Amino acid sequence: MTNSHPTFCTIVPPHVLDKIARGEDSALAEAAQRTLEVDAAQRTRRRVTTIRGLAAAVPSTQGAASDRPRRTIYDCENTLRLPGKKVRGEGDAPGQDATVNRVYAGLGATFELLLNSYGRNSLDDAGLPLKANVHYDEKYGNAFWDGQQMVFGDGDGEIFLDFSVSVDIIAHELAHGLTQHTANLEYFSQSGALNESFSDVIGSLVKQYTLDQTADQADWLIGEGLLAPRVTGVALRSLKAPGTAYDDDVLGKDPQPATMEDYVRTGRDNGGVHINSGIPNHAFYLLATQLGGKAWERAGQIWFDTLTGGELSSEAQFPEFARLTVDSARARYGEGAELEAVVKAWSQVGVPTTQAKL
Repeated sequence: MTNSHPTFCTIVPPHVLDKIARGEDSALAEAAQRTLEVDAAQRTRRRVTTIRGLAAAVPSTQGAASDRPRRTIYDCENTLRLPGKKVRGEGDAPGQDATVNRVYAGLGATFELLLNSYGRNSLDDAGLPLKANVHYDEKYGNAFWDGQQMVFGDGDGEIFLDFSVSVDIIAHELAHGLTQHTANLEYFSQSGALNESFSDVIGSLVKQYTLDQTADQADWLIGEGLLAPRVTGVALRSLKAPGTAYDDDVLGKDPQPATMEDYVRTGRDNGGVHINSGIPNHAFYLLATQLGGKAWERAGQIWFDTLTGGELSSEAQFPEFARLTVDSARARYGEGAELEAVVKAWSQVGVPTTQAKL
């Protein structure tokens, strides 16, 4: 057990960047290595950040309107300075920078989903201001949540494009803040995979919400549009079909399993947090498509109730989370189709929903 929760969470896992850094293209390798080094420095800097420390540092909302986000976008001007130069505040008109405008809109869409669907006022349910930084570093190939703010790189233009290009990436990073302010899942092994998975789920739901899609209309991809044309792949991850998002000479092959049968045991990537997240991701996809309709309604509500209900431990393993989703479904919907669908979804990915006998 650890007594501190690292809160530095990236969208691109280190094993992908490491693969690029070891490649034959020196320019791509240099950009990936630089990204890895910047990430390592940030990770070290944030290692002792905990939810208690963050809460003490956050100013009170002091009468902020409960139905409006409070967004601020900063431009790092391709430096490592955080925060960067303020370029857009809440209510300001769109400017000429498309990246700034996309991030501003993405923060708003995520805030709106949380408020309108789940009655939650920002990440902490108390109107927490939303801060995001764009144009971080040069050719920085990642986006991250550092415990207090979001940061987006421009990509190298050869493998990764602008990290603001997909609203699900923006929502994914913001959702790490939601997890931090609720279950505060440890960023390691299965609890870390659940942390990553919840961000993927919220990212996908925000995308579907903005497009007004039903579960069967959605592409269920995370980072669609992020990969440059030269890359053989469609996105960073797929909830519908984990392991199929990319298969590329430079990036390698998507390593995500869809079921426990292919669970990956590794010491890399904090115990495979970006890899084994494919399993709960796929369980959510199966639930949402079985229930049909808008995925953020019943399926999303069950997952949200589980994360925020106060019963989920910070070091939760997949079976604990699965059992609690069953409890959440029963508490909200009774002994109906929703409960049956949750049990079936977890069964299909090989995660038990009943307490195993000792």
